[in-house]
Amino acid sequence: MGETPPPESRMLIDGRLVDGENGTFAAFDPATEEVIGAVADASARDMRRAVDAARRAFDDTTWAADRAFRARCLRQLHEALVGEQEALREELIREAGCPRAITYGPQLDAPLSDAFTYPADLIGTYPWETDLGDAFVALTGVLTRRKVLREPVGVVGAIVPWNFPFEVTAHKLGQALATGNTVVLKPAPDTPFNATRIGRLIAEQTDIPAGVVNIVTTSDNLVAEELVLAPRVDLISFTGSTAVGRRIMEKGAATMKRLFLELGGKSATIVCDDADLGFACAIGIAPCMHAGQGCANPTRMLLPRSRYEEGVALLKAMYEGVAPGDPQDPATLCGPVISAKQRDRVLGYIQQGIDEGATLLVGGTEQPEGLGTGFWVRPTLFTDVGNSMTIAQEEIFGPVLSVIPYDDDDDAVRIANDSAYGLAGNVMSGSLDRALALGRRLRAGFVGLNGTTGYGADVPFGGYKASGIGRQNGSAGFDQYTEIKSLAYPATQE
Repeated sequence: MGETPPPESRMLIDGRLVDGENGTFAAFDPATEEVIGAVADASARDMRRAVDAARRAFDDTTWAADRAFRARCLRQLHEALVGEQEALREELIREAGCPRAITYGPQLDAPLSDAFTYPADLIGTYPWETDLGDAFVALTGVLTRRKVLREPVGVVGAIVPWNFPFEVTAHKLGQALATGNTVVLKPAPDTPFNATRIGRLIAEQTDIPAGVVNIVTTSDNLVAEELVLAPRVDLISFTGSTAVGRRIMEKGAATMKRLFLELGGKSATIVCDDADLGFACAIGIAPCMHAGQGCANPTRMLLPRSRYEEGVALLKAMYEGVAPGDPQDPATLCGPVISAKQRDRVLGYIQQGIDEGATLLVGGTEQPEGLGTGFWVRPTLFTDVGNSMTIAQEEIFGPVLSVIPYDDDDDAVRIANDSAYGLAGNVMSGSLDRALALGRRLRAGFVGLNGTTGYGADVPFGGYKASGIGRQNGSAGFDQYTEIKSLAYPATQE
């Protein structure tokens, strides 16, 4: 267990570390229920000051035009974060309740490796200007040179969830800043300190101009909604629940907000009858990682009827071997859920699964033994699940797996696609050709075959249907933070 880092309580607004007009609010360690520290509680006026600062920085400085400067600043921020990487690791374990082992992957080390450096590098190769050549335009009869320009959207309001707070923050900031936008970032009130640390490092260790990045912490969702309502904010980049995503679309319609929404999921793993069943069923443990608090978690496992009993027996043994525990322990896979509210929500879904007739094979609603404080849910395995059941259709965001039988490949694809969501999916097969064929049929934005994942700053991530609009990362992520301008002028004047 490492030393507890001192949390940064102040926000970053217009280049200065400041307190909140509404005082402070406390953030808690979900494993112990202890107060980690107090953080600035912004008022609506604080949020408006941040928006004004971002607007000025975009309109009145060279940030949007100076690509080389932007790349240098992103690399400075990367180096500053690397310098405090271990302190940040301890901070994330405490505020997010994420198991230590996962910080060496998607919670910290993986995004830190490329979330700022990849977009900094892409600045130099991105097609900011495309020459379409000369053409006679019938409307004018003039030989015309046509170009297509990519320009920053303007002010981005970035709203971050609590489950993978640094990962989401880093990727939003990296791409929004690399494309020349300015940002007002609002972290989740449960996990504010990784964001305020970034704010301090920006102020103290980078040349990022005042107002380009503003980090506003608040306990009040109505203050956060100021970002969505503000006419001076051009784009909302939101990661979170589908319900909140729909509200952002509704509230942002009045000002025609551009949107990037990375929302919920109910991802399925199709296990083919020719798969290595032991390896395939190991994917079923994924919903236990970080207590199931991941939007892309494969929370439905589809087993062929011919191997259903065999697969269920393997999953039962695996789930009985996973217990929630101290996230500080490197051996822990399943830590706490983020709050009492989230615990009660997950337990409600488990009870609903029981009430609707699914077979509860492992886990349930009882408090785990030996864990008196903190917010805990036992890893839970349901079998004999019908795909129309609530636990198979709604995002639980807890360590719960639903096992569903299927007849043949067509039936498996039908079940997997029978969902309001379309974020991710997996296929396990002894034949790569078969896995590829099934993967192409899944209506999902992120599909892994035979235990792989394509995660990285260069890989677009996002979903179909109710799982969102747009993509995080890759050149597609760059695109969404830009506007397209078609430019024409007489070719003879060049």
